[in-house]
Amino acid sequence: MSKILLVEDDELVLEAVADTLETNNFVVEKVRDGQEAADRLKLYSYDLAILDIGLPKINGIDVCRNYRATGGITPILMLTGKGDIEDRVQGLDSGADDYLPKPFHMRELIARVRTLLRRPVGLVADVLTVRDITLNPATGKAIRDGVEIDLLAKELALMEFLMRHKDQIFSVDDLLDKVWHSESESSEDAVRQCVTRVRKKLDVDGKPSIITTVKGMGYKIDSSSI
Repeated sequence: MSKILLVEDDELVLEAVADTLETNNFVVEKVRDGQEAADRLKLYSYDLAILDIGLPKINGIDVCRNYRATGGITPILMLTGKGDIEDRVQGLDSGADDYLPKPFHMRELIARVRTLLRRPVGLVADVLTVRDITLNPATGKAIRDGVEIDLLAKELALMEFLMRHKDQIFSVDDLLDKVWHSESESSEDAVRQCVTRVRKKLDVDGKPSIITTVKGMGYKIDSSSI
């Protein structure tokens, strides 16, 4: 399933669009401000980003422009709050692939999303490797000892974050902030349960766990196999 970063500060619009995307079998990560969007685009791989222009902290145009300036290739659909030509021009000039003025019909949104996802991307999304585990964020699959393993969306997000920051220790609160963000289902138990599920899927008898518990501090992925 394609993974979409949805960035919208209007709660009603955010939830309505997210529900529509999920109903159409897309994996959705919801973000409510431009700074968090910029951070996630830097840390994670997405098949598509949907950006509202009028975001708090950093507006959508600057998020898009800065992302493209660093070589980011994820397709971007810009949501404009106004119908005037200036918003559209600025959005496209900043590097957006398409724009959709509000208000819009959900059927048109889905059609534009599917069109953008069909377009070839200039580069292949990076594949992460730590020890004997390979993770492809674009497909949501991990490979260990030649066996391909499907990960759920949050399991994938957790593994991707820890693999990109291997050998660094993150507390449960850190992971709630960086991986779960402000989602309603986030809790310390949710983090621990996700770690447990990942271990069950990826750990191999006789080898150290892929996710190490550092007593009193948190979790990390150790690049050493010892």
